[in-house]
Amino acid sequence: MEYRKLGRTDLSVSALCLGTMTFGQQNNESEGHAQLDYAFSRGVNFLDTAEIYSIPPRPETQGSTERIVGSWLKARGGRDKVIVATKVAGRGEMTWLRENNTPTRLDKKNIAYAIEGSLRRLQTDYIDLYQLHWPDRSVPLFGSDGTVWRQPSAREEVAVEETLAALDELVKAGKVRHIGLSNETPWGVARFLRGAEAGVGPRVVSIQNAYHFLNRTFEMGLAEFAWRDQVGLLAYSPLAQGYLTGKYQNGARPPGARTTLFERGQRYETAGAAEAIDKYLALAEELGLDPAQFAIAYVTSRPFVTSNIIGATTLAQLEADMGSIEVRITPEIEVRVDALHQLHSNPTP
Repeated sequence: MEYRKLGRTDLSVSALCLGTMTFGQQNNESEGHAQLDYAFSRGVNFLDTAEIYSIPPRPETQGSTERIVGSWLKARGGRDKVIVATKVAGRGEMTWLRENNTPTRLDKKNIAYAIEGSLRRLQTDYIDLYQLHWPDRSVPLFGSDGTVWRQPSAREEVAVEETLAALDELVKAGKVRHIGLSNETPWGVARFLRGAEAGVGPRVVSIQNAYHFLNRTFEMGLAEFAWRDQVGLLAYSPLAQGYLTGKYQNGARPPGARTTLFERGQRYETAGAAEAIDKYLALAEELGLDPAQFAIAYVTSRPFVTSNIIGATTLAQLEADMGSIEVRITPEIEVRVDALHQLHSNPTP
């Protein structure tokens, strides 16, 4: 396993991070613990969760993932050997997340309430990386009009400086070590960095955005921040929610698969997506590579990626995905991938 610095911190995180959003719906506690045990036995030292998990978000399962991770941390011990990342929800109407059923906002009151819940469920005194799950302001999210800029709707926004000040209090109190962003834009990263430079709050160390063969939009503005300002990418959905394995091609719906269960795959069923997936699957076959390992290895190999977040619903899937660390993306393979990207650029942003 390779380890990489998390931003400008003294933390070294594994190049693969275990994503846990299936814990609590698709995976029960014992299955979640088994995945954690296996990943950490293979050199993973980094796990990612969020207050809204498991996914899809529901009032009855909210916080279930953090609770499963927390019971594992308590049972296994060695908290100082585990780098725990979680997230606070951005602006939204999931009122079950907050006291008195109020909307979520990235202000002091909401962040203070959220961190206490996460600490309690995770059974820990501190979070290594506390991330803003999505912005407070109006931006395209989770695949909606991802390549089309639209004028933001007029609405009240929590100022970046107010959010940073709230996070600064958590860092000074020892409840959070470092902060990160997620589902963010270049403008947003720049504003948070500028706020920190002005002395308002802590400096962001990472950004967690989608990145895979079908969505390389991170390269068009954010990669430079990763390289020049050490705000590295924590890449999520390297398999495009399983679509890059080919299991959903031609309308297939395998039993137990996420899209089969929850019908939440529209982000990966846009115009041109199926054709692009076919091309990447064909390339994997030509190269003699497992398509999942190929897709994961490509993401891990990018110079702006700090860690690649992989998730699975079965231990067998996780074992196969971990095998991606043995796959080398050669310059010749990069040329082939880039040629496909030119013809099928970002069909699922």
